Amino acid sequence: MGNQAVLATQWKSPSFWSNKKVFVTGHTGFKGSWLCIWLHSLGASVTGYALQPPTDPSLYKLCQLDEWVTSHTADIRNPEQLAAALEEAAPDIVIHMAAQPLVRRSYEQPAETYEVNMMGTVNLLEAVRGAVQKGAPIRAVLNVTTDKCYRNREWAWGYRETDQLGGSDPYSSSKACSELITSGYREAFFPPGAYDRHRVAVATARAGNVIGGGDWAKDRLLPDCTRALLRGERIKLRYPQAVRPWQHVLEPVSGYLMLARKLFEQGPAFAEEWNFGPDERDVLPVADVVRKMCDLWGSSSAYEAEEGEHPHESRLLMLDCSKAKRRLGWHPVWNLDTALAKTAEWVKAYERQSDMRAVCLQQIQDYGKEG
Repeated sequence: MGNQAVLATQWKSPSFWSNKKVFVTGHTGFKGSWLCIWLHSLGASVTGYALQPPTDPSLYKLCQLDEWVTSHTADIRNPEQLAAALEEAAPDIVIHMAAQPLVRRSYEQPAETYEVNMMGTVNLLEAVRGAVQKGAPIRAVLNVTTDKCYRNREWAWGYRETDQLGGSDPYSSSKACSELITSGYREAFFPPGAYDRHRVAVATARAGNVIGGGDWAKDRLLPDCTRALLRGERIKLRYPQAVRPWQHVLEPVSGYLMLARKLFEQGPAFAEEWNFGPDERDVLPVADVVRKMCDLWGSSSAYEAEEGEHPHESRLLMLDCSKAKRRLGWHPVWNLDTALAKTAEWVKAYERQSDMRAVCLQQIQDYGKEG
């Protein structure tokens, strides 16, 4: 096995994750639930902090993750409750995923979006700072943001971690602010140059558009497709020509696991910003992705452009992930066709009322074998 392949499978090591205490905010969401399932399968002890699952149905409830996760049902905007939960958990690793994650909702609820995405980050980092001062064993903190944190120039090449942050909608700009907040806290309170004193490594992760089974969010492409397909309805597309970096949810989650381990073991060398996105061949227009999904589902499925005015969203967005590939040894495992096939497989299993926890674990195992 080559060196890159060895590095790419580091997240599977039970000798590292077994009995590690991990504190996850936003654990009841789509990506947070997949992360918790994977962490538990690796032997980690997971504590979660989040509101109730944001959708019904939800991956969290379908997989009965309350049986696996010590769960605190509370708002990231409540600093006292967050600090108390973090101190009680006394984790080794903190992964911050709690967010208002939807662009269209950010137009409808801009103040809420900024409160959750900006002050939620402040509250999390303040809680970490206070817990560390009281002796908590926290060694790694990872803030998961988004590829939309970049100032979008509609470039035909991928954004690098050093490119300008920004955003032309409340969601995107709030996530850019979350990145700046994290950088400010890292430099002020957890500077890499003084790591021997505080022993905490802080990083951020920026991922592209994720797809996969268990996502029922409103105004997100694949969940909208799923609902229409299950009802036998035509799929309506708001931005059929918008180009996005599509990847299965397990792709960035594997990156988060690898980066969290590096932060824990090697500290300041990895306390930076990191992109996790698909290969260039999987950066495609919305219409192409939906066409592929319809083909997987069956000949009766169809889609059409939705009439009317819609809030502005970027038309072209790509990530340059060469840094993660070179320094972490991370690389995409499933191409878009496989990611869509796995998503369709998951939805059909859900339609059959299968054991969805077992389905998720099997897909994680399949991913690990190919990784």
